[in-house]
Amino acid sequence: MNRSLRAVRLVAKRELNTRLRTRSFLISTAVMLVLLLGYVTLQGFLANARDTTRVALSGQAQGIATQLANLDPAVELVRVPSESDGVTQVRSGDVDALVSGSASRLHVTVESILDPDLRQALDRIAQSQVLDAKLYALNQDPVAVHQAVSAAHAVVQPLVPPDPEAGSKLAAGLIVALLLYLSITTYGLLVAQGVVEEKSSRVVELLLATVRPTQLLLGKVIGLGLVGLTQLAILAAVGLVAGGLSGVISISGLALGTLMWGIVWYLLGFLLYAMLYGAAGALVSRQKDTQSVVAPVNVALVIGFVSAVSLVARAPNGAATRIVSLIPPLSPILMPARIAVGAVRTWEIALSLVLTGATIAVVTWAGARVYRNGVLRGGTRARLGEALRR
Repeated sequence: MNRSLRAVRLVAKRELNTRLRTRSFLISTAVMLVLLLGYVTLQGFLANARDTTRVALSGQAQGIATQLANLDPAVELVRVPSESDGVTQVRSGDVDALVSGSASRLHVTVESILDPDLRQALDRIAQSQVLDAKLYALNQDPVAVHQAVSAAHAVVQPLVPPDPEAGSKLAAGLIVALLLYLSITTYGLLVAQGVVEEKSSRVVELLLATVRPTQLLLGKVIGLGLVGLTQLAILAAVGLVAGGLSGVISISGLALGTLMWGIVWYLLGFLLYAMLYGAAGALVSRQKDTQSVVAPVNVALVIGFVSAVSLVARAPNGAATRIVSLIPPLSPILMPARIAVGAVRTWEIALSLVLTGATIAVVTWAGARVYRNGVLRGGTRARLGEALRR
């Protein structure tokens, strides 16, 4: 037993030392940092208010300036001497819209599309003017009526107090999902490429003279997993700092808890997928065939990432989200995102850990069998069924 562990440790140490010193590790880390910072920047941009809309007012429409500014704070108002001057500015792109006419019959000129929020604000102004005219005709005081109408509100009674950190939690969950997807995909593919490289160069024959196939595969998976964990720690640290500076997430106990769960699920997810990548790589002998055999594994990872982004952002505690997050191939990406959002129960985490652990055991057994039966086979691509049966 100690001899087997020593063999696995030596293979893992070899992979760890070799990969950490390569230029590709530095380049991939830099590229992923750029992607991460871009993603954080995008989340910060989406979290901010919409862009300012420049609106030109001409003629009687200038009288609605105060009302329009109060209804739509994102509007920047510009007064123009005539309607023709406003049209010219719309065509040149200096303003986004020209508002002319009377308050009850506003006319809006735009290049192509009118901003929906601006349309709603202008509609409310015009409707208010028409309502005032009708009230005057009925000898009613428009001010008193508007006050009475404004005082009428629906009473909202939330069953759960609103979470002031909901936006930060969602951003943290999506960032964790992105990091896990990139890390598992990148280093899982390296496992497959490393297997094919050793197989095509016949180095694997020398290695298998001293260690068993299962020890070699497991050592390779552990070594590359530690390399990925090192890179993930770097990305997580930069992501936390960038998210804190941009205001997307807050550096707190919540963020640190999210990071710890991210590491746990990275280890589980990488072990699950790396064994699949390694087994897939053992089926072929040429690097150009690698992408074709790992395609099904990549599809599962893409589904997990897309599910995390769409389901967690839309309904983190919905029935569909809860069910999908318990499916082992999707849990490593979807579950940590739900944990970050705070929309998961303890029993769900425990169940997903048990299911994922059981799946890892099955995948490890099957992957080791495929690797053992396919890694020494040269020439044409081996069939999965044959590798499992032999």
